[in-house]
Amino acid sequence: MPNKHAALKQIRKDRSRRQQNQALRSELSTLTKRLVGLLSGRKLDEAAALLRNVAKKYDHAATKGVIHRNTASRTKSRLTLRLNQAAAKS
Repeated sequence: MPNKHAALKQIRKDRSRRQQNQALRSELSTLTKRLVGLLSGRKLDEAAALLRNVAKKYDHAATKGVIHRNTASRTKSRLTLRLNQAAAKS
């Protein structure tokens, strides 16, 4: 257990930041799964609207350092590709 007041405060800050980051990662995962579900259900209009929100969330997470910016870019690219392929099939 740390002895200094500043170290205790840092532990509290780390804990709250971890919870916030975990919540954001969970939200990203949930939104991605919802988007993939819409694509498999051929609901392309809803999927296109959701993709804009998902891309915005990924950019926000990358800006805050929750995920790496290349990870955000790669995921957005793959989701966009899946949407475009689904649109081309129908």
